[in-house]
Amino acid sequence: MRKLFLITVVLILTCTGFAQSRKNEVGIQADNDSFLGQGSDRYYTNGIFIYYRHALKVSEGGTKLKNKVLGFEAGQKIFNPQSGSIPSVDYLDRPFAGYLYIGSTLNFLYSNESNLKFGAQIGVVGPGAGGKEIQEDIHKWFGFYPPTGWEHQVHDGAELNLSAEYNKLLTRGNGIDLTFNSYGNLGNGFTGAGAGLMLRAGNFNQLFNSVSTQSTASNIDSKSALHQHEFFAYYKPALNYVAYDATIQGSLFNAHNNPQEVTLDREPFIFSNQIGGAYTANHWVFDVSVIFHSKDVKQMVQLHQWGSVTVLYRF
Repeated sequence: MRKLFLITVVLILTCTGFAQSRKNEVGIQADNDSFLGQGSDRYYTNGIFIYYRHALKVSEGGTKLKNKVLGFEAGQKIFNPQSGSIPSVDYLDRPFAGYLYIGSTLNFLYSNESNLKFGAQIGVVGPGAGGKEIQEDIHKWFGFYPPTGWEHQVHDGAELNLSAEYNKLLTRGNGIDLTFNSYGNLGNGFTGAGAGLMLRAGNFNQLFNSVSTQSTASNIDSKSALHQHEFFAYYKPALNYVAYDATIQGSLFNAHNNPQEVTLDREPFIFSNQIGGAYTANHWVFDVSVIFHSKDVKQMVQLHQWGSVTVLYRF
Protein backbone atom coordinates (compact mmCIF):
# COMPACT_ATOMS: atom_id res chain seq x y z
CA MET A 1 0.00 0.00 0.00
CA ARG A 2 2.80 2.39 0.87
CA LYS A 3 4.50 1.76 -2.49
CA LEU A 4 1.19 2.27 -4.29
CA PHE A 5 0.66 5.52 -2.40
CA LEU A 6 4.13 6.79 -3.31
CA ILE A 7 3.67 5.87 -6.97
CA THR A 8 0.31 7.68 -7.01
CA VAL A 9 1.85 10.82 -5.49
CA VAL A 10 4.69 10.78 -8.03
CA LEU A 11 2.23 10.40 -10.91
CA ILE A 12 0.06 13.25 -9.61
CA LEU A 13 3.07 15.53 -9.21
CA THR A 14 4.33 14.62 -12.65
CA CYS A 15 0.98 15.25 -14.28
CA THR A 16 0.65 18.51 -12.37
CA GLY A 17 4.05 19.61 -13.65
CA PHE A 18 3.00 18.86 -17.22
CA ALA A 19 -0.28 20.68 -16.71
CA GLN A 20 1.54 23.76 -15.51
CA SER A 21 4.08 23.97 -18.32
CA ARG A 22 2.28 22.38 -21.30
CA LYS A 23 5.34 22.58 -23.52
CA ASN A 24 3.69 20.92 -26.53
CA GLU A 25 0.50 21.29 -28.49
CA VAL A 26 -0.97 19.57 -31.52
CA GLY A 27 -4.12 20.47 -33.38
CA ILE A 28 -6.09 21.23 -36.48
CA GLN A 29 -7.61 24.28 -38.17
CA ALA A 30 -10.47 24.17 -40.68
CA ASP A 31 -11.56 27.08 -42.88
CA ASN A 32 -14.70 27.00 -45.01
CA ASP A 33 -17.23 29.48 -46.34
CA SER A 34 -20.04 26.99 -45.65
CA PHE A 35 -19.45 27.49 -41.90
CA LEU A 36 -21.37 30.78 -42.24
CA GLY A 37 -24.56 29.00 -43.31
CA GLN A 38 -25.10 31.18 -46.38
CA GLY A 39 -24.93 28.40 -48.96
CA SER A 40 -21.93 30.03 -50.64
CA ASP A 41 -19.11 28.11 -52.31
CA ARG A 42 -16.82 30.74 -53.74
CA TYR A 43 -13.28 32.14 -53.77
CA TYR A 44 -11.32 30.87 -50.73
CA THR A 45 -13.68 27.97 -50.20
CA ASN A 46 -11.75 25.48 -48.05
CA GLY A 47 -8.60 25.19 -45.98
CA ILE A 48 -7.27 22.49 -43.68
CA PHE A 49 -4.14 22.77 -41.52
CA ILE A 50 -2.36 20.53 -39.00
CA TYR A 51 -0.07 22.02 -36.33
CA TYR A 52 2.54 20.84 -33.87
CA ARG A 53 4.28 23.35 -31.58
CA HIS A 54 6.96 22.90 -28.93
CA ALA A 55 8.16 25.48 -26.40
CA LEU A 56 11.94 25.69 -26.43
CA LYS A 57 13.98 26.33 -23.32
CA VAL A 58 14.59 29.98 -22.50
CA SER A 59 17.61 31.05 -20.45
CA GLU A 60 16.59 31.74 -16.87
CA GLY A 61 19.06 34.60 -16.68
CA GLY A 62 17.45 36.41 -19.60
CA THR A 63 15.05 39.22 -18.82
CA LYS A 64 13.77 40.06 -22.32
CA LEU A 65 12.93 36.77 -24.02
CA LYS A 66 10.00 35.19 -22.18
CA ASN A 67 8.97 32.33 -24.48
CA LYS A 68 10.24 30.67 -27.66
CA VAL A 69 8.06 28.32 -29.71
CA LEU A 70 9.10 26.08 -32.59
CA GLY A 71 6.26 25.04 -34.87
CA PHE A 72 5.66 22.62 -37.72
CA GLU A 73 2.62 22.61 -39.98
CA ALA A 74 1.10 21.18 -43.13
CA GLY A 75 -1.87 22.54 -44.98
CA GLN A 76 -3.96 22.89 -48.09
CA LYS A 77 -6.01 25.79 -49.47
CA ILE A 78 -8.60 25.55 -52.24
CA PHE A 79 -9.85 28.44 -54.39
CA ASN A 80 -12.55 28.59 -57.05
CA PRO A 81 -14.58 31.29 -58.85
CA GLN A 82 -18.01 32.57 -57.80
CA SER A 83 -19.12 28.92 -57.80
CA GLY A 84 -17.41 25.54 -57.79
CA SER A 85 -19.39 24.71 -60.92
CA ILE A 86 -19.26 27.27 -63.72
CA PRO A 87 -21.20 26.92 -67.02
CA SER A 88 -18.43 28.58 -69.05
CA VAL A 89 -15.10 30.33 -68.72
CA ASP A 90 -16.96 33.68 -68.80
CA TYR A 91 -17.99 33.04 -65.18
CA LEU A 92 -14.41 32.55 -64.02
CA ASP A 93 -13.95 35.68 -61.90
CA ARG A 94 -11.17 34.12 -59.79
CA PRO A 95 -8.95 31.24 -60.93
CA PHE A 96 -9.37 27.67 -59.75
CA ALA A 97 -6.31 26.86 -57.66
CA GLY A 98 -5.01 24.60 -54.92
CA TYR A 99 -2.03 25.23 -52.64
CA LEU A 100 -0.42 22.38 -50.69
CA TYR A 101 2.54 22.94 -48.36
CA ILE A 102 4.60 21.99 -45.35
CA GLY A 103 6.32 24.59 -43.20
CA SER A 104 8.00 25.59 -39.99
CA THR A 105 7.91 28.64 -37.71
CA LEU A 106 10.03 30.04 -34.90
CA ASN A 107 8.29 32.45 -32.56
CA PHE A 108 10.27 34.75 -30.21
CA LEU A 109 8.08 36.27 -27.50
CA TYR A 110 9.36 39.02 -25.23
CA SER A 111 8.52 40.23 -21.74
CA ASN A 112 7.43 43.65 -23.09
CA GLU A 113 4.64 41.77 -24.94
CA SER A 114 6.08 42.02 -28.42
CA ASN A 115 6.97 39.08 -30.60
CA LEU A 116 8.85 38.21 -33.78
CA LYS A 117 7.74 35.14 -35.68
CA PHE A 118 9.64 33.78 -38.68
CA GLY A 119 8.35 31.12 -41.05
CA ALA A 120 9.19 29.17 -44.18
CA GLN A 121 7.00 27.04 -46.45
CA ILE A 122 7.67 24.77 -49.40
CA GLY A 123 4.80 23.57 -51.51
CA VAL A 124 3.05 23.47 -54.85
CA VAL A 125 0.33 25.48 -56.54
CA GLY A 126 -1.64 23.71 -59.26
CA PRO A 127 -2.89 20.17 -59.98
CA GLY A 128 -0.18 18.70 -57.75
CA ALA A 129 -1.86 20.38 -54.76
CA GLY A 130 -4.90 18.11 -55.14
CA GLY A 131 -7.50 20.87 -54.91
CA LYS A 132 -9.72 19.38 -57.60
CA GLU A 133 -9.74 15.91 -56.07
CA ILE A 134 -10.40 17.11 -52.52
CA GLN A 135 -13.25 19.39 -53.58
CA GLU A 136 -14.82 16.58 -55.62
CA ASP A 137 -14.57 14.22 -52.65
CA ILE A 138 -16.06 16.75 -50.20
CA HIS A 139 -18.99 17.47 -52.52
CA LYS A 140 -19.58 13.74 -53.03
CA TRP A 141 -19.49 12.98 -49.28
CA PHE A 142 -22.00 15.71 -48.41
CA GLY A 143 -24.24 15.31 -51.45
CA PHE A 144 -23.37 18.66 -53.04
CA TYR A 145 -23.27 19.41 -56.76
CA PRO A 146 -20.33 18.00 -58.80
CA PRO A 147 -17.63 20.68 -59.34
CA THR A 148 -16.90 21.69 -62.95
CA GLY A 149 -14.31 24.01 -64.45
CA TRP A 150 -11.13 22.67 -62.84
CA GLU A 151 -9.58 22.12 -66.29
CA HIS A 152 -8.92 25.88 -66.18
CA GLN A 153 -6.99 25.77 -62.90
CA VAL A 154 -3.61 27.40 -62.36
CA HIS A 155 -0.90 25.00 -63.52
CA ASP A 156 1.78 23.38 -61.39
CA GLY A 157 4.53 25.45 -59.84
CA ALA A 158 6.88 24.68 -56.94
CA GLU A 159 6.78 27.34 -54.24
CA LEU A 160 9.21 28.61 -51.62
CA ASN A 161 7.80 31.27 -49.34
CA LEU A 162 9.27 33.09 -46.34
CA SER A 163 7.36 35.14 -43.78
CA ALA A 164 7.94 37.41 -40.80
CA GLU A 165 5.45 38.73 -38.27
CA TYR A 166 5.73 41.42 -35.60
CA ASN A 167 3.17 42.23 -32.90
CA LYS A 168 3.36 44.75 -30.04
CA LEU A 169 1.01 45.56 -27.18
CA LEU A 170 -0.08 49.21 -27.31
CA THR A 171 -2.30 49.60 -24.27
CA ARG A 172 -4.27 47.57 -21.72
CA GLY A 173 -6.85 48.27 -19.03
CA ASN A 174 -10.20 47.15 -17.59
CA GLY A 175 -10.39 43.86 -19.47
CA ILE A 176 -9.52 45.39 -22.86
CA ASP A 177 -6.23 45.69 -24.71
CA LEU A 178 -5.02 46.88 -28.12
CA THR A 179 -2.15 45.37 -30.11
CA PHE A 180 -0.36 46.44 -33.28
CA ASN A 181 -0.04 43.62 -35.85
CA SER A 182 2.18 43.43 -38.95
CA TYR A 183 3.60 40.84 -41.33
CA GLY A 184 5.61 40.45 -44.52
CA ASN A 185 5.76 37.63 -47.09
CA LEU A 186 8.47 36.98 -49.67
CA GLY A 187 8.52 34.15 -52.20
CA ASN A 188 7.66 32.98 -55.67
CA GLY A 189 4.19 32.05 -54.44
CA PHE A 190 3.19 34.90 -52.15
CA THR A 191 4.80 38.31 -51.72
CA GLY A 192 3.29 41.21 -49.82
CA ALA A 193 2.87 42.90 -46.46
CA GLY A 194 0.18 44.10 -44.13
CA ALA A 195 -0.54 45.93 -40.89
CA GLY A 196 -3.48 46.28 -38.56
CA LEU A 197 -4.75 46.21 -35.01
CA MET A 198 -6.16 43.62 -32.62
CA LEU A 199 -8.71 44.58 -29.98
CA ARG A 200 -9.33 42.00 -27.23
CA ALA A 201 -12.02 42.07 -24.54
CA GLY A 202 -12.43 39.54 -21.75
CA ASN A 203 -10.04 37.26 -19.88
CA PHE A 204 -6.84 37.16 -21.91
CA ASN A 205 -3.22 36.44 -21.07
CA GLN A 206 -0.02 38.28 -21.90
CA LEU A 207 1.06 38.07 -25.52
CA PHE A 208 3.98 35.78 -24.64
CA ASN A 209 1.53 33.06 -23.53
CA SER A 210 -1.72 33.49 -25.44
CA VAL A 211 -3.88 32.11 -28.23
CA SER A 212 -3.48 35.48 -29.94
CA THR A 213 0.22 34.90 -30.73
CA GLN A 214 0.15 31.10 -31.07
CA SER A 215 2.13 30.79 -27.84
CA THR A 216 -0.09 28.62 -25.64
CA ALA A 217 2.71 26.04 -25.77
CA SER A 218 5.02 27.37 -23.08
CA ASN A 219 7.57 26.64 -20.37
CA ILE A 220 5.92 29.33 -18.23
CA ASP A 221 4.14 28.16 -15.07
CA SER A 222 0.43 28.74 -15.66
CA LYS A 223 0.13 30.25 -12.17
CA SER A 224 2.00 33.35 -13.41
CA ALA A 225 -0.55 34.01 -16.17
CA LEU A 226 -3.10 36.81 -15.88
CA HIS A 227 -5.86 34.17 -16.11
CA GLN A 228 -5.83 30.41 -15.67
CA HIS A 229 -8.22 30.14 -18.61
CA GLU A 230 -8.44 32.57 -21.51
CA PHE A 231 -11.94 33.49 -22.64
CA PHE A 232 -12.16 36.59 -24.79
CA ALA A 233 -13.56 38.14 -27.96
CA TYR A 234 -11.38 39.88 -30.51
CA TYR A 235 -11.56 42.10 -33.58
CA LYS A 236 -8.72 42.40 -36.11
CA PRO A 237 -8.95 44.91 -39.00
CA ALA A 238 -5.99 44.96 -41.40
CA LEU A 239 -4.79 46.56 -44.63
CA ASN A 240 -2.88 44.15 -46.88
CA TYR A 241 -0.65 44.86 -49.86
CA VAL A 242 -0.38 42.00 -52.37
CA ALA A 243 2.65 42.13 -54.67
CA TYR A 244 2.19 38.59 -56.01
CA ASP A 245 -0.26 35.72 -55.46
CA ALA A 246 0.35 32.48 -57.36
CA THR A 247 -3.22 31.24 -56.75
CA ILE A 248 -4.40 34.19 -58.87
CA GLN A 249 -1.49 34.92 -61.23
CA GLY A 250 -0.04 31.44 -61.59
CA SER A 251 3.49 30.28 -60.93
CA LEU A 252 5.99 33.13 -61.09
CA PHE A 253 8.66 31.33 -63.14
CA ASN A 254 6.54 29.01 -65.32
CA ALA A 255 5.44 29.89 -68.83
CA HIS A 256 1.64 30.21 -69.03
CA ASN A 257 1.20 28.87 -72.55
CA ASN A 258 -1.55 26.34 -71.93
CA PRO A 259 -4.76 27.68 -73.52
CA GLN A 260 -6.94 26.09 -70.82
CA GLU A 261 -5.15 27.73 -67.88
CA VAL A 262 -6.87 30.92 -66.74
CA THR A 263 -4.95 33.42 -64.61
CA LEU A 264 -5.91 36.96 -63.67
CA ASP A 265 -4.25 39.97 -62.07
CA ARG A 266 -4.52 40.58 -58.34
CA GLU A 267 -5.93 43.61 -56.60
CA PRO A 268 -2.91 45.26 -54.91
CA PHE A 269 -4.73 46.35 -51.75
CA ILE A 270 -7.10 44.20 -49.71
CA PHE A 271 -8.93 45.20 -46.55
CA SER A 272 -9.83 42.43 -44.12
CA ASN A 273 -11.81 42.13 -40.91
CA GLN A 274 -11.65 39.20 -38.51
CA ILE A 275 -14.10 38.79 -35.63
CA GLY A 276 -13.78 35.90 -33.24
CA GLY A 277 -13.49 34.39 -29.81
CA ALA A 278 -10.93 32.20 -28.04
CA TYR A 279 -11.11 29.88 -25.05
CA THR A 280 -8.50 27.77 -23.24
CA ALA A 281 -9.46 25.09 -20.72
CA ASN A 282 -6.70 23.01 -19.11
CA HIS A 283 -5.25 21.05 -22.06
CA TRP A 284 -7.60 22.43 -24.71
CA VAL A 285 -7.43 25.54 -26.90
CA PHE A 286 -10.33 26.74 -29.06
CA ASP A 287 -10.45 29.64 -31.52
CA VAL A 288 -13.48 30.42 -33.71
CA SER A 289 -13.69 33.38 -36.08
CA VAL A 290 -15.28 34.89 -39.16
CA ILE A 291 -13.13 36.65 -41.78
CA PHE A 292 -14.39 39.24 -44.28
CA HIS A 293 -12.20 40.16 -47.27
CA SER A 294 -12.48 42.80 -49.96
CA LYS A 295 -11.96 41.59 -53.55
CA ASP A 296 -8.75 39.72 -54.42
CA VAL A 297 -9.42 40.25 -58.12
CA LYS A 298 -11.16 43.17 -59.84
CA GLN A 299 -13.43 40.80 -61.79
CA MET A 300 -14.89 39.20 -58.66
CA VAL A 301 -18.65 39.77 -58.59
CA GLN A 302 -18.85 39.66 -54.79
CA LEU A 303 -16.79 40.13 -51.69
CA HIS A 304 -15.93 36.96 -49.86
CA GLN A 305 -15.99 35.65 -46.31
CA TRP A 306 -15.43 32.39 -44.48
CA GLY A 307 -15.39 30.83 -41.04
CA SER A 308 -12.37 29.39 -39.24
CA VAL A 309 -12.25 26.87 -36.39
CA THR A 310 -9.05 25.85 -34.55
CA VAL A 311 -8.78 23.13 -31.91
CA LEU A 312 -5.47 22.38 -30.12
CA TYR A 313 -4.49 19.92 -27.41
CA ARG A 314 -1.66 20.89 -25.03
CA PHE A 315 0.51 18.44 -23.11
